[in-house]
Amino acid sequence: MSFLHIYLLNLAIVLGMMTFLWIISVFLKNVSIVDLFWGLGFVLSASVYFILTDESGVRKILLLAMVVLWGFRLSFYLAWRNWGKEEDFRYRNFRAAYGEKRYWWISFFQTFLLQGVLMWLISAPLLGAQLEASDSQFSWLDLAGILVWTIGFVFEAGGDYQLAKFRANPKNKGKVLNTGFWHYTRHPNYFGDAAVWWGFALLSISAGSYLPVLGSLLMTALIIKVSGVALLETSLKKDKPEYAEYIQKTSAFLPWFPKKN
Repeated sequence: MSFLHIYLLNLAIVLGMMTFLWIISVFLKNVSIVDLFWGLGFVLSASVYFILTDESGVRKILLLAMVVLWGFRLSFYLAWRNWGKEEDFRYRNFRAAYGEKRYWWISFFQTFLLQGVLMWLISAPLLGAQLEASDSQFSWLDLAGILVWTIGFVFEAGGDYQLAKFRANPKNKGKVLNTGFWHYTRHPNYFGDAAVWWGFALLSISAGSYLPVLGSLLMTALIIKVSGVALLETSLKKDKPEYAEYIQKTSAFLPWFPKKN
């Protein structure tokens, strides 16, 4: 099958999964469950691409393993962090704004359908890396992709761990985490997430698929400008007085040594 054929088939599968999740959210009255399946949705997409592509090789197997490791870690971490908590404040605000009688169906388009389409678009390099050209050999680009992915995974998982440990200490309430990975970037987990996807992009390029790299570009843009850095920075500036000083010293995204006074 062609790239487009497989890609569109996965769109139907992803939207089917999101519709199923939406139905569950209506019964639970909790839209937050959609966030728990963000990582697993990419595992599903990578698995679909793995099954439907004809080629086989080291790159294809490595790509699937990398997506599974990244996706399951992210989803399990979010599930652990949010277990037993009420619906996320973003969705509670939407629920209050639209009203309970309307939000149950608005949430399908506003949240589940939107995230499903974004997930599908972003997944393009996962397919590009598995549609290997017949003469595509494992190369230095693949090694570079694995290295970038590894750096990203370490920053993302390590940043999440350090933040969880920091928040677990009641003495740190209202304080700013500025040690470990957070000493070099204000958002190590977001940087790590972006790096993971550029690792996938390099694997796609190595396989001879260049256009799917736009999926990694879209993920990076969302992280920096929409749902990640920009959104979080706004709330942190209001809630933590020390954050203004932290901003002056520490890189916003790319890791670098902090500025000296």
